[in-house]
Amino acid sequence: MMEKISDIAAGFIGLFNAGGEYFLGIAVDIIPTLLVLLTFINLLIRLIGEERVMNFMKKCTRFAITRYTILPVFAMIFLTDPMCHTMGKFLDEKYKAAFYDCEMTFVHPVTGIFPHANPAELFIYMGIANGIGELGLNKNLLAIWYFVIGIILCFIRGLVTEKVYGMLAKRRNGRIAAEGGNAYE
Repeated sequence: MMEKISDIAAGFIGLFNAGGEYFLGIAVDIIPTLLVLLTFINLLIRLIGEERVMNFMKKCTRFAITRYTILPVFAMIFLTDPMCHTMGKFLDEKYKAAFYDCEMTFVHPVTGIFPHANPAELFIYMGIANGIGELGLNKNLLAIWYFVIGIILCFIRGLVTEKVYGMLAKRRNGRIAAEGGNAYE
């Protein structure tokens, strides 16, 4: 009886030990890289000038096709996950939710061609690619199709999320105005 209680207690604390090891792995591997990337991006923005960067990005994201395809793809490839989310800071508030949705849509399809972009998703892609290989099909073609379909899905989801966000924001602002409040509180 005491052995079972001891085993249960060891298993219980083992769960927290595993969580601590995972957290330490993040703190040692991801956080320093993220801090250096953030510092670099902020340095670039300061050197170029925040107003120039904002104006350039507004021009680049004026059209939905570039806002929901080119920007999330380049952000994911060059900045990787989770740093790619910082690109949302250059968008108008009404586009941020849709941009984030696009990035989250693209974290898996990018791994076939650019595995560095989100290595956490690589095991999923490799499992599928191994199955495709066992069927005698081309894994490289799979990677290209994942990438292309991912971009198409980014665009569709970006448009849909933008419309839904717009409707919800309009409803919220109307309710706040009816209550006599400020929409930005």
